[in-house]
Amino acid sequence: MPRQPLAEVFGFPIDSFAPEAERYRAKRLCPYNNCVPNCTKDKAKDPLGVCSVVDAGHVVVTCPIRFRQDWIIADDAAAFFFPEKARWTSLTEVRLEDKHGRSAGNVDVVLVSYDDRGRVVDFGAIEVQAVYISGNVRRPFEHYMEDPKGRHAMDWVGQPNYPRPDFLSSSRKRLAPQLIYKGGMLKSWGKKLAVVVDCHFFANLPELPETSQQAADIAWLIYELSYDPVQRRHGLTAVRVAYTAFAPALERITTTEPGVLAEFFDRLQTKLDEKLEGGYPPDAPTLLDEVQE
Repeated sequence: MPRQPLAEVFGFPIDSFAPEAERYRAKRLCPYNNCVPNCTKDKAKDPLGVCSVVDAGHVVVTCPIRFRQDWIIADDAAAFFFPEKARWTSLTEVRLEDKHGRSAGNVDVVLVSYDDRGRVVDFGAIEVQAVYISGNVRRPFEHYMEDPKGRHAMDWVGQPNYPRPDFLSSSRKRLAPQLIYKGGMLKSWGKKLAVVVDCHFFANLPELPETSQQAADIAWLIYELSYDPVQRRHGLTAVRVAYTAFAPALERITTTEPGVLAEFFDRLQTKLDEKLEGGYPPDAPTLLDEVQE
């Protein structure tokens, strides 16, 4: 376990004290193409400026805006969506609606290709999925921000609710619903989806059945943060692209691998024995109770 959980704050490693790093911390700025110059994560007036955390010796992206560094994700997604020489641009936070006008949520980024007259020819959607945190990351963040130079090497071990990446919740509670609603609509239109994820998040997904780029509905754009000792910063680096069809990928993500049935029976027997030995009646009425009434 790391001694403290923070990797990057307002775009810089927490042990960076270059003038630029100190300016970004002081002004609460975001260097990664947020919709405004400032960080707006969690609260616009009191942002939680944690871009990434340390987990098991790895740096894991926890803010979706962090993936917008140099718009590498747009270039990589365009290579999946469009022919090589297509003209395209990006649009952010585009609303999706079903046929009844009900919102299916916003698409993080939509790439549109257009012709010489500026008319839309085609499009593809980018869904960015950072990793959720279990525990409390705001407390160590605020503790660090009170004195970055004095606390960048702080020891947070033993503190309650030590923050850690929650890969399971990130996939089942966030990513899966996005694929069902947004991905399902795009699939029905015959349009492609690029899902941007951290390599450690992808490694914690079930193994997805891959296909060729030509046959794929989804391109999983997988990245990691690599530390540059000269720049003293982390850079977004492409690891690989995994291509999948829509239905098999969704089925694998949403299907739980069952435990051993006999072990569950044993657990039920243990709890039943405890209840009966304690003299507690069953909570639910039995058929005999209903007949007697």
